Amino acid sequence: MTLDEIANGATARITGVNWSVLAEDEGKRLKALGVDDGAEVTIMHRGVFGGRDPLALRFGSMTIAIRRAHALAIEVEPQ
Repeated sequence: MTLDEIANGATARITGVNWSVLAEDEGKRLKALGVDDGAEVTIMHRGVFGGRDPLALRFGSMTIAIRRAHALAIEVEPQ
């Protein structure tokens, strides 16, 4: 299951990231923000138009926004 499939308000644990589909600078930025195996993430909300971009994610006390294309590269298991 990928991160974009998780419902708003739900929490999941990251089980893998397909770094090969992300540009090098995007991958580095996501890692610096805490996106990596084992991290717990909560979907706060999504955009309302078209592809539902961006997704707002909470990692601990930090909230970040990522594109749906990036969420498709992140494998998770619901908590």
